Amino acid sequence: MTRMTRILAFAGSYRGGSLNRKLLANAVEALRGRAEIDLLDLRDVAMPIYDGDLEARDGLPDGAKRLRERIAAANALLIATPEYNNSIPGGLKNAVDWVSRPPDQPFKGKCVLLLSASPGQVGGVRAVLALRQALTSLMAVVIPSTVSVGHADQAFDDAGALKDARQRAGVERAGAELLRFAAALKG
Repeated sequence: MTRMTRILAFAGSYRGGSLNRKLLANAVEALRGRAEIDLLDLRDVAMPIYDGDLEARDGLPDGAKRLRERIAAANALLIATPEYNNSIPGGLKNAVDWVSRPPDQPFKGKCVLLLSASPGQVGGVRAVLALRQALTSLMAVVIPSTVSVGHADQAFDDAGALKDARQRAGVERAGAELLRFAAALKG
């Protein structure tokens, strides 16, 4: 029996009612039954701002260790990032910085699908590009498909589901592509 693809899914936003948490929930639902989902809240792996002196003195903080373990246990990552000042939020970047410290940084070879939702017109596309650049430099395999939902403050119904059928279909297609890439990398 073939083991299901294990996907670590998290939003780069800490805010409980964030648009990116809603988009992530839609993507997780689209993958339900087709993958094993490990849903993470970055607040549960909190870590201080990266400081090389702190790392030299104390090593990796517990939150970074736990996040590294969960990334290492996954075949693929599903990340929904908000766009802050045309880039990724500081908390998400800080987590990437801590987790990527040697030895054996866990992003290498991980298949990644990036999502973004924003009240703006372009849906956080610049954050997706910035996160793609950071993860690619860490040897992650960021798949070509992305999902960017513009005017996201109007895109979800009261239950948190995407209202637009085309957007729902785009999330499903991107999720299917993540599964294809992850399966190909597993061999």
